[in-house]
Amino acid sequence: NNHKLIGITAAMVDGTGLKPFAQKYPERFFDVGIAEQHAVTFAAGLAANGLRPVVAIYSSFFQRAYDQIIHDVCLQNLPVVFVIDRGGLVGEDGPTHHGVFDYSYLRIIPNITLMAPKDENELRNMLYTAINFPGPIAIRYPRGNGYGVDLDTDFHLVENKIELLRPGRDLALIAIGSMVYPASEAAQILANEGIEVAVINARYIKPLDKDGIINIAKKIGRIITIEENTLLGGFGSSVLELLSENGLSQCILDRLGIPDYFIEHGDRFSLLEKCGLTANIIVQKVKSYLN
Repeated sequence: NNHKLIGITAAMVDGTGLKPFAQKYPERFFDVGIAEQHAVTFAAGLAANGLRPVVAIYSSFFQRAYDQIIHDVCLQNLPVVFVIDRGGLVGEDGPTHHGVFDYSYLRIIPNITLMAPKDENELRNMLYTAINFPGPIAIRYPRGNGYGVDLDTDFHLVENKIELLRPGRDLALIAIGSMVYPASEAAQILANEGIEVAVINARYIKPLDKDGIINIAKKIGRIITIEENTLLGGFGSSVLELLSENGLSQCILDRLGIPDYFIEHGDRFSLLEKCGLTANIIVQKVKSYLN
């Protein structure tokens, strides 16, 4: 129903799921070929003229358009929606395709808002939020299938508020995007052993829900952040900065994420296991942390 909505990709029509849109609305769809920089600048021009472009590109290829993201979109505060596919480890596609840097390289840019959904229903609502947002906004989600969750019949805006999925007193797991479900699974395993761990879905990487996270830090005092992104300058780093800026050095924080080296080829679960991002390894980390 929104005739101002434009779909743009860079030779990733099938991979980003835009083929049905392209077939139904050919006059509002553009595949610019292997030219990510042009896709972003083209979107900026459309947005400057009152349209609402949605640019769908894999995380690892989105890096190619970094200059255009900064100068053509964010500097001008234009309402472009970036849909970042294959965020995180992509398994058999190999080290060239792992999208593990986007939290870090996007959150340092002024004017941009960055979200990551925990499942397919939240992704739908984040997309609805993004196309009604007045400035640059990005949604990052992983490769693979959804969880089969029930979908809302209506769309609703996703507020910049953390979501408490499970209360707990011993420690808080603040997870973002694809790591929310492994965190919840880990918390259930720990609960069976008498360890009460809170699980929080952060939803937003930038801006953070400062009040919500500060409240958790003061109330529980022990936090582990979990992200499928490099630990250098990522989501956990942003939480660490927040605690430091607000004088909460008494809150003990640990961060789980992708280590500082290029991850090799392999199936996704094995790679997550190697990086310490599966439920069972999170359980071990929590026990070690509490000890």
